Amino acid sequence: MNNQELLTRTECNVLRGLAIIGIVMHNFCHWLNPIVKENEYQYFSHNVEWFWQVMLSPDEKVLAHLFSFFGHYGVPVFLFLSAYGLVRKYESRATEPTVQRFSLQSFCFVRYHFLKLFKMMIVGFVAFTMIDAITPGSHHYSFLDVVAQMGMFNNLLPHPDDIIWPGPYWFFGLMLQLYIVYRLFLYRRNWKWIVGAIVVCWLLQIFCDPEGDMLNRIRYNFIGGMLPFGLGILYAKYGRPLSQQQNAIMLIVSTVLILIFSSSYQLWYFVPAFVCTFCIGFVKTIGKMTYLFNHLDWVGSISAAMFVCHPITRKVFIPISRQGDLYCGLLLYVIATIALSWVFREFMKKIPSPKLK
Repeated sequence: MNNQELLTRTECNVLRGLAIIGIVMHNFCHWLNPIVKENEYQYFSHNVEWFWQVMLSPDEKVLAHLFSFFGHYGVPVFLFLSAYGLVRKYESRATEPTVQRFSLQSFCFVRYHFLKLFKMMIVGFVAFTMIDAITPGSHHYSFLDVVAQMGMFNNLLPHPDDIIWPGPYWFFGLMLQLYIVYRLFLYRRNWKWIVGAIVVCWLLQIFCDPEGDMLNRIRYNFIGGMLPFGLGILYAKYGRPLSQQQNAIMLIVSTVLILIFSSSYQLWYFVPAFVCTFCIGFVKTIGKMTYLFNHLDWVGSISAAMFVCHPITRKVFIPISRQGDLYCGLLLYVIATIALSWVFREFMKKIPSPKLK
């Protein structure tokens, strides 16, 4: 494994900042009409046609269109960073511990990461359900829906679109699944295991109906997230630093490939990979732009709190945009999300952190 620091702690934070901006903006804009819709869990060719129509004839809503169509790719960036961090944290020791697949150590690993996710999720879920209950259009929860959210296995239930509310919280179940897969199958494995996992998960998707329910369910779970997660592992193990010029070239090439690959069903599966390379190239390229870099670093530092609280502020302010004043509602949503994120971050610090025993 390459021991040279490929991404500094600050650069990782800037990447988190980029990712959470995309997610927060996407999860507001894609609920609006007539804003172009994304291809996240399924591939709809008419969404691509719609996107190119609005790009070739842009109007005042062009920013909302871009965030709606591309913003969800902040999730693969988080998956990439999570995998990168796991390798750096758990595989940097020279001596390999005697850990069996179903050993006590593996159980403690999964338990530790479950509690870390639960600590974030429960704060946002409780606050959201209270706001949701007292605002118009409240969601009807069933007993199993709530239990599944608490256990972070609601991704596995039928019709996840209808039961996961607020929508972004499906990420907690996805992340838990990937922690389990990492510990049981990919921990300290060579590149063949990681590439094999990526290929198997890709093959399980390519024969699905692009607009079908099967693809939708698969992509709510670890199969749909294995590509960026696996790339994060490979990058941590085998990545090499690039020059400033090479990073700039990677940024430009990634931009072009994202646009091209988004327009074809079979190529669409690989877009998350180029989103990750785009973000790395962007962060490395703007490293000397201190003002922008520092602000993205700060946003990254509150990204976890922003993720859990933005569904709350969305529920409150999205009616303003739906009633016709798109950017006023969006601005109030952004301001409230940033302010509430700071409060949530301070509150979550008071909750005892789990320990890896």
